[in-house]
Amino acid sequence: MTRVRIDASRCQGHGRCVLIAPDYFDVDEAGLGRVLIAEVAAADCADLADAERSCPEGAIVLTD
Repeated sequence: MTRVRIDASRCQGHGRCVLIAPDYFDVDEAGLGRVLIAEVAAADCADLADAERSCPEGAIVLTD
């Protein structure tokens, strides 16, 4: 199963992840990204990979 996380030391709060996959990401009170659902459904892997590629800080991490 693919899992997603945000490297908090890299996130700068651009919010692209929230726009691409709002079911999986949100922003916290400081405006930084946070993961809502860590386990990625197979049907959503393409969207999460797009979020990973779109993050300008490389803070989105997908692992199998």
